Amino acid sequence: MSVPATLDALLRAHGPSGHEQLAYGAVRDALEGIAEIETDSVGNLIARRRGDGPQLALFAHLDVIGAAVAHIAEDGLIAVHQLGNWRANVAYGQRVEIRTKDGAVPGVIARKVKDNEKVEWGQLYVDIGAKDGTEARALVATGDPMVLDAPPLELAHGRLASRTLDNRAGVYVALETLRRAEGAHIAVVAAAQEELGAHGAMAAADGLRPAVAIAIDVTYATDVPADDPATGGHHTLGGGAAIFRGPAVNPRVFELLVEAAREEGIDHTIEAGAKTYTDADVTFASREGIPTGLVSIPLRNMHSPIEIVQLSDLEACIRVLTAFAARLQPDETYAR
Repeated sequence: MSVPATLDALLRAHGPSGHEQLAYGAVRDALEGIAEIETDSVGNLIARRRGDGPQLALFAHLDVIGAAVAHIAEDGLIAVHQLGNWRANVAYGQRVEIRTKDGAVPGVIARKVKDNEKVEWGQLYVDIGAKDGTEARALVATGDPMVLDAPPLELAHGRLASRTLDNRAGVYVALETLRRAEGAHIAVVAAAQEELGAHGAMAAADGLRPAVAIAIDVTYATDVPADDPATGGHHTLGGGAAIFRGPAVNPRVFELLVEAAREEGIDHTIEAGAKTYTDADVTFASREGIPTGLVSIPLRNMHSPIEIVQLSDLEACIRVLTAFAARLQPDETYAR
């Protein structure tokens, strides 16, 4: 299975937390002539296609992990702060793309020490090749955002390695669902700042007030040694959509998602936990409450430049959500 053009464009777009506008172009291109698009002051991009039945809002965060210029020293080396929670040992030795007012500036993440002790963020700096601080400050400015430079790489069995699959894969699923769910009343929220606390979803849910919300994100694939099925269920690459069951998820929404998967013969697993650690944790309690569900894509190597998904799992999520949208009824009750 080749990489869909929209997914490829989303993965190549910039846009760490707080700088989501750098990825707007990829979303707009995917929905040209299909949906009404607006943005807000938080950084959300909201696409709507009006149709019959209750409004379904699909929340998929557009922001990705990254960093930003914190200080430019006189030797031209750049200190950074994190945008999102990721490990320093993952960052060390990576190439980065810094987005400035004049375009992209490449750099590499290096370390101040050469021992084998634990790598910490305070030990790291970005080298853009500048001879001194004056030259560096002419190229980049304090606050300029950066992401890892790790473009998509096709692997065996329809698997894909890339930066930012968390959560550009989820955004792709949401956009494709909007395209395929003809006649349904759908809003897609390409949400801002999920990696910093789901701020965008909170604002968008409050404004949209949909009848039902579904968060779309990635979850830990447990078919590799680093992740444990005991923490929330066994989710494998190729296992299909992971449908969440827990306090934030409305029981009836969960039932309808599972029914859709079973009746359509779509591969899926059940994920469970006290919290989802996704946009669902804020949408369900917005205003007087929004019946919320969560559908996730199994992913290996979370928050790294080598995140891996299987494309068939993205397709399974799209099919589940499209079938779910067709089943929504205006007289459905979600009271617990």
